[in-house]
Amino acid sequence: MPDRFDVVVVGSGPGGYVSAIRAAQLGRTVAVVEADRAGGICLNWGCIPTKALLRNAEIIQLFQRAAEFGVTVDQLRTDYGPAYRRSRQVADRMAKGVEFLFRKNKITLIAGRGELVGPGTVRVAPVGAGGEAARTLEGRAVILAPGASPKSLPGIAIDGQRVISSDHALRLERLPASIVVIGAGAVGVEFADVFAAYGVRVALVEALPRVLPVEDEESSRLLSRSFAKRGIDVRPGATVQAVTPTGAGVTVELEQEGTTARLEAEQVLMAVGRGANTQGLGLEPLGVAMDRGFIKVSARMETSVPGVYAIGDAAGPPLLAHKASAEGIVAAEALAGQAPGAVNYDAIPSCTYCHPQVASLGLTEAQAKAQGLPVRVGKYAFQANGRAQALGEPEGFVKVVAASETGEIVGVHIVGAEATELIAEFGLGKTLEATVAEVGHTIHAHPTLSEAVMEAALDAMGAAIHL
Repeated sequence: MPDRFDVVVVGSGPGGYVSAIRAAQLGRTVAVVEADRAGGICLNWGCIPTKALLRNAEIIQLFQRAAEFGVTVDQLRTDYGPAYRRSRQVADRMAKGVEFLFRKNKITLIAGRGELVGPGTVRVAPVGAGGEAARTLEGRAVILAPGASPKSLPGIAIDGQRVISSDHALRLERLPASIVVIGAGAVGVEFADVFAAYGVRVALVEALPRVLPVEDEESSRLLSRSFAKRGIDVRPGATVQAVTPTGAGVTVELEQEGTTARLEAEQVLMAVGRGANTQGLGLEPLGVAMDRGFIKVSARMETSVPGVYAIGDAAGPPLLAHKASAEGIVAAEALAGQAPGAVNYDAIPSCTYCHPQVASLGLTEAQAKAQGLPVRVGKYAFQANGRAQALGEPEGFVKVVAASETGEIVGVHIVGAEATELIAEFGLGKTLEATVAEVGHTIHAHPTLSEAVMEAALDAMGAAIHL
């Protein structure tokens, strides 16, 4: 006989575990099916361990600048082994935290790979030797939160040895002497940052005209210059023609501005994006509607099959952990009979945790103008901010794009120290439909980095003080 629950969640990443907890809070009995460990890819092999490694890289860069602060460091040595082990410890601690939350909320965690065999029926296949026996779960509702996996370029196989994905990179206990990172989105630039800090010779290749191509052009330019100063070989507008294993490593053939180039490295990191894990979920036999590899959902996150919901990467871009969590809450509240507000996709922040950090939300200046929106732009450089100077982090800026008539915040772009924290003020501003006048006239403590937020908002009004 099948095990019966009110809700069966397939996947325990930031979408799955959040939706499970919210459903349990609303009085539902919940089972979560997970093929790996609680927390999913993001917590175990993505967001969390990557940020731990970036913290190590940040500390190394501070030591390299120690003389600026009157500190002498002789014979600085770095060891990646402890950094790797620390990243695993951090991920392990967080995974245990999710397991604790499951127990606290009386959520049943089931190891295995889930597949829909009916609108409310999930068959769980065991994973690995010694796994649990296959079983069938029935739920009044099913939430699909399978996450995503790394993609590669056509004709280039990820073998886990010479050509690796971000998942493989997080399992490295020893770094290569040299690496070509293909793809300069958030994943690519973050790994380039870590590798370069540990002395790896890094080439960063991007087919589009600039690094972080989804960000504002000014943000991309600043990060590209910063990386180049650190010795990273940044190659925007370069398309990969071939990746060929050699006796010493890998050869990457590029075409850039009509000329060909060849890069030699010990390894290649493929960071060209991720694809939703929608295969093997049993979607086609049930008639679940799809759109370009993603599951089509309503504002309530329900699929074309009543009672089946999809959230996170499987439900389409942006493929971000916090977007998945927000969608998970909407799905849990919807299936519990509540009337949740729809996810505000215009207010989802995008964060890249390299050095300097990059964060944004809403439209870029170019996007706003392309849509015919009359806008005014305010900008404030951290170089003029006292706290940034005191920290020795004057690189970067805050840029605000606002509607010309109303002053409503249309987009925000931040590069610099703690950009990923500073963006939250504008996220709240978007939620409250704040204007640049309201942000600019809010008293910010002095000296703080957040004063740059205030000054950029004031600059959009033509009233910045420290410019």
